[in-house]
Amino acid sequence: MADAITLDRVTKRYGRTTAVRELSLSVARGEMFGLIGPDGAGKTTTIRLICGLLGHEAGRVRVLGLDPVGHHRRLTASVGYLSQRFSLYGDLSIDENIAFFAEIHGVRDYRARRDRLLGMTQLTDFRGRLADRLSGGMKQKLALACTLVHEPALIVLDEPTTGVDPVSRREFWKLLSEFLSQGITIVLATPYLDEAERCTRVALLHDGRLLALDRPDALRATLPGTLFEVIVGDHRRAPEVLKQIPGVTDVQMFGERAHVQMDRADATPGELLASRLADAGLTVTGVRPLTASLEDVFIARLHQRQGATS
Repeated sequence: MADAITLDRVTKRYGRTTAVRELSLSVARGEMFGLIGPDGAGKTTTIRLICGLLGHEAGRVRVLGLDPVGHHRRLTASVGYLSQRFSLYGDLSIDENIAFFAEIHGVRDYRARRDRLLGMTQLTDFRGRLADRLSGGMKQKLALACTLVHEPALIVLDEPTTGVDPVSRREFWKLLSEFLSQGITIVLATPYLDEAERCTRVALLHDGRLLALDRPDALRATLPGTLFEVIVGDHRRAPEVLKQIPGVTDVQMFGERAHVQMDRADATPGELLASRLADAGLTVTGVRPLTASLEDVFIARLHQRQGATS
C-alpha cells in the first residue's frame, strides 16, 4: 500500500525567505508522525503544503496518492485539518458547531457520529453550552470533534496542545491514541519534544531543513558517548569549567542542572565531573547518568549541522 504522504525534495519560499528547503519525507498509512522543531523550523508551512493550502516552488507532494493543490476538493473529504487557530463559532453550541462542520463537508446523517465523538471527548454533558464559554482544553476537544465528524482517513494537527493545560493535554493525547487504533493516519506538528516521544516516527526540523527522521528510540540511540546530569550551585561558571574537562563534548544548562555529554563509556566519568567541579570551587549536589532525550538528540544534530556548514 502506498504511503499516506510523500514529500520529495520540496522547497517553499515566501519572497526571499526559504521556509522549507528540499524537504523529503514519507508518512505510512496508520502511523502517528511528528514534525518537531522550534518556532520558524518550517512545521506550519509543511502542514499547509500537505493540506494543499500552499503551493511549492520545487519538488513533489502527494497526499493519499493525490496532488493536494490540484485535487484539493477531492482530498477535503479524506483529510481533517486542525490549525493553530481553529475557528469555532462562539455563539453556537457544541452540538451546533459539530453540525455546522458536518454539513459543510456534505455529511448528512451525522448525528450518530456526533454522539460518539461527544462521548469520546467527554463533552456530552456540555453539548448545549456555547463555544465561547468553554475552557481552552474543551475548545481543543471540540475542535478535534469538528475535524473528525466527516470521518477522514488522515488528520493533520498544527500544534494542537499549545496553550492547553497539562491535564487537558493528557486527555487530548488519549483521544489521539484511540483514533490511531482505528487506523487513522495522524500527522502532528509540535514544539514539545515530550509529545514527540509518543509518535511512531518523527522528523526533526530546523530552519526549514530536515535534521533527522526515525523512531524516537532509534534517534536517542544515535547520541554518542554517555550523558550525565550534574546539579551544580554556580550555574554561570559551571559550563566554562565543564567544557575544559577531558572527554566532555557538549554542555547544555537547564537552570542549575547541566546535561553533559562525554565521549567516554567507562565507569569513571561521573566521578571525574564531580571532582573537577569541586576543584574549581563549585558545589555539586548530584551527578547521575541520563538516558538521552529527543531534546539532547536535537541539540546534538543541530551542532553537527552548524559545524559542517561553518
